[in-house]
Amino acid sequence: MRIIHTSDWHLGRTLNNRKRYDEQSAFLNWLANYIEDEHVEALLIAGDVFDTTTPSNRAQELYYTFLCRIARSCCRNVVVIGGNHDSPSFLNAPKELLKALNVFVVGSITENPEDEVIVLRDIDNKPKVIVCAVPYLRDRDIRTVEAGETIEDKNAKLIEGIRNHYSKIFLIAEKKREELLKVMNNENGSSKTPIIAMGHLFTTGGKTVEDDGVRELYVGTLAHVGESVFPEGIDYIALGHLHIPQQVKNSEKIRYSGSPIPMGFGEGTKKLVLVELHEKMKTKEIEIPCFQELKRVCGSLAEIRDKINILKTEKSTAWLEIVYNGEEIVPNLRDIIEEFIEDSELEIRKIKNQRTIDEIKSKWEDSEVLDELDELEVFNKCLEVHNISEKERPELIQSYKEILTELHEKDIQAE
Repeated sequence: MRIIHTSDWHLGRTLNNRKRYDEQSAFLNWLANYIEDEHVEALLIAGDVFDTTTPSNRAQELYYTFLCRIARSCCRNVVVIGGNHDSPSFLNAPKELLKALNVFVVGSITENPEDEVIVLRDIDNKPKVIVCAVPYLRDRDIRTVEAGETIEDKNAKLIEGIRNHYSKIFLIAEKKREELLKVMNNENGSSKTPIIAMGHLFTTGGKTVEDDGVRELYVGTLAHVGESVFPEGIDYIALGHLHIPQQVKNSEKIRYSGSPIPMGFGEGTKKLVLVELHEKMKTKEIEIPCFQELKRVCGSLAEIRDKINILKTEKSTAWLEIVYNGEEIVPNLRDIIEEFIEDSELEIRKIKNQRTIDEIKSKWEDSEVLDELDELEVFNKCLEVHNISEKERPELIQSYKEILTELHEKDIQAE
């Protein structure tokens, strides 16, 4: 069986207020064509289908149009798990209807763990692979709260909760495999059915880049799981959440596919993973075309001008992030850059005046700097402004992180 592993579509995501539906539509068309051309039989989407818990009508249209097209193709099975950006109730709402198209959705942890074990079959209805479709595991799903817990206690319980859940689902999958093996041996002496696990989490040592939109999943010291949380008998582990395609601890069988389009200006080539399960498992990274070029242009005014002129000569249509790091203070930087790109199809999406930012940060007087800080950095600045002592800060920061997690994970679509 040929299987594609992809994740982190983030349908509906914008880039500095610029809508990206054209890119997202182009990717889905390319993916559907690739599946048809390469006779791919199964598609695994490892979370963060949508960018928000309330996706726009256009984002939903892209998703359902794609699934309908794939259902009519050689791709006999699609498995979708929820990510931390997805609304579990929104993803799950049409799951019974989608089953008719052989699209299996697991938006969140289920009351019945067997719901997370899915058998994928070929055109002759023969079982080919068992999928442990484990969605993003929310803190409240896997950890009980006790009074007096330290940050270390919470992290240890989180990791143990993730390990226990995967172990439970894998045992169900193994039992299912034994049942299938008995049936298949009676028919044609077939070998064991491979087991694939899915997940949406942050592994230890995982690579991120600035401005890629990846946020931490848990509070405390931000628990990252090691590869040891996954049972050894799993043949392949298809992960989502990190946007850079990568292997976990250089393991061919534990991979992040990465996002199909760049979330920010610092990312490189985008890929998905083709998994071939025959007598032996083989994986291959497939490069995804660039549907909209993003360019980061750094330097002094003269350097920025020269680099933009090269792009104009190449007739580039790139979206630009300008990072000015010259010595001279330039208050009207945007006006100057706009003049640089005149008579071209270049588009400025972001300007960072590093000299001004550094001065503002040192004085903390201008609210414009908020665009350059994340939520935790802003909170730390507030602690400084209000002269909160170093002794009091850890507990306040921990409480603030817990509030942020609760806000991010709130499923506003659920009744």
